Amino acid sequence: MSEPRRPPWGITLIATSLGAGLLPGAPGTYGSLSALPVAFLLGRLGPAAYAGCTLGVVVVGTWAAGRFCAASGQPDDQRVVIDEVAGCLVALSLGPYTWPGMLLGFGLFRLLDIWKPGPLRWLDRHVRGGVGVMADDVLAGALAALCLRGLLLLPLPWASWGIL
Repeated sequence: MSEPRRPPWGITLIATSLGAGLLPGAPGTYGSLSALPVAFLLGRLGPAAYAGCTLGVVVVGTWAAGRFCAASGQPDDQRVVIDEVAGCLVALSLGPYTWPGMLLGFGLFRLLDIWKPGPLRWLDRHVRGGVGVMADDVLAGALAALCLRGLLLLPLPWASWGIL
């Protein structure tokens, strides 16, 4: 078995979301936070641009995560946070693109990503490589998007406040 090596810098930049995954403490949270300004800007460009860019992050992120983990010798290296970026973009894909709405979507995504209910846990434990790194986060993002949409349909106080 070969000794782990340092991944190439380009792969490192992608996999760590421009270094967010290298910050100490909570790399997954930093990675998710790094998606917020991207989602805000993509939300202004329309659904097609948002979907296309998110799909690009998923595809390129899957490749980079697989290469980074292979080089580091760790099957799910914690420094890889492009999966959190992709998951957060999916979570925010249905809007609203207001800061309160995006923070609520961010919170729902982080909750599901950390908790990993049912199928998320199965994906995390049984699917390997770049797809395994990415799959549970993209599914957590999809579930968070549906939860956020559902919350926005409920007659709750924030609907009349105009913040979401």
